[in-house]
Amino acid sequence: MRSRHIAECRRCGRLLAGPATGRVDAPLALAVTALLLLVPATAEPLLTVISYGAARVCWLASGIAGLWREGFVSLAGVVGAFSLAFPYLYLLSLIAVLGALRFGAGRHLGTPFRWVMRLRPWMMVEIFLVGCFVAYSRLRLVATVDVQVGGWCLMCATLALLLALTQLDERTVWDALPLLHPVSRQRRSGLQRHARSPWGGRSGGRPSSHGGDGAIACTTCELLVVGARCGDACPRCRAALHHRKPHAFAATAALVTAGFLLYIPANALPVLTLVSLGHRQSNTIITGVLELMHNRLWPLALIVFLASIVVPLLKLCGLTWMLLATLQRSPRLLVGRTRLHRMIEAVGSWSNLDVFVASVLVALLQFGAIAQAQAGAGLTAFSAVVILTMIATRTFDTRLMWDASRGE
Repeated sequence: MRSRHIAECRRCGRLLAGPATGRVDAPLALAVTALLLLVPATAEPLLTVISYGAARVCWLASGIAGLWREGFVSLAGVVGAFSLAFPYLYLLSLIAVLGALRFGAGRHLGTPFRWVMRLRPWMMVEIFLVGCFVAYSRLRLVATVDVQVGGWCLMCATLALLLALTQLDERTVWDALPLLHPVSRQRRSGLQRHARSPWGGRSGGRPSSHGGDGAIACTTCELLVVGARCGDACPRCRAALHHRKPHAFAATAALVTAGFLLYIPANALPVLTLVSLGHRQSNTIITGVLELMHNRLWPLALIVFLASIVVPLLKLCGLTWMLLATLQRSPRLLVGRTRLHRMIEAVGSWSNLDVFVASVLVALLQFGAIAQAQAGAGLTAFSAVVILTMIATRTFDTRLMWDASRGE
């Protein structure tokens, strides 16, 4: 493409390609900063709670240990993966890729960067930080809460990470990577010719469900591979190439059905039980929102309501609408459905906010008969709904809706 030009999908308006920024130093420096700050955020305490003369300290791993101690092993694994393991793995992988590009060693980075991109939705350190804010606001009503060194480091690490992501240009990385297996001169010239065709830029290709020109667009790195067959490996990122995601409709339908079945106990069963001076209070997700409203914490109540109630229901209902419209071969609101899918894919991980809030409260509010927080069965069901809907959103192939509307 010409300088300062962009390519957009002529059907849904999605950005397909644009001028790469070429910046590697800025995201690399910010990612290194985030990693260096994340180490003391893990090693130092985040919060300290003092109630009736007794003190409790919360580290980044305290919520994991608390859930494990109460018998919620699977939930402890989920919290540990999303808030601790995946952030470290993501930052280390991103630094390795960007560092190799910076020093000119980018030949075999396609697969590592593909996993960096796949890890991003499951790396939820910023959501965990918001969960700490919500828990901090609730605890201040009954105890004295102090932010420790680890808490400040976690805030700075999250800020540095978010800045790194704003500076990271995926196209710059992908364009710097060579093709890993030999490609003939004819195929290479064909790839360039099709990549500049008026049908959609780098990730486009003529809008046909079977790629009539023999080209398959990689859904990971957006390389258009001419002469490829289904099941071949992308020559740049090594992802399997398919005209459409295999078994996308059936897998999404099964995951959405399971999500609806679990959504009922997730909202009906208590997610957190608070014991204070012998008084036992069980809170569901909605009662937790009402408690925040009662205490005039309106911004936090709105965040929890949107993340824990609206977003999961929006994902389930939205995906159901897409599946039914595909079955009925409906041509109505195709662009709207496609953009809705894009939106719920972007915000889906925020549904895990309530799980992080509960893990922090379980870790901090442990004062015996005076005050105690216990996780509830609804929390496990809710976490399962979040994970299932995130997988379903990434399993579904929106191109199936367009194929069905044309009778393909």
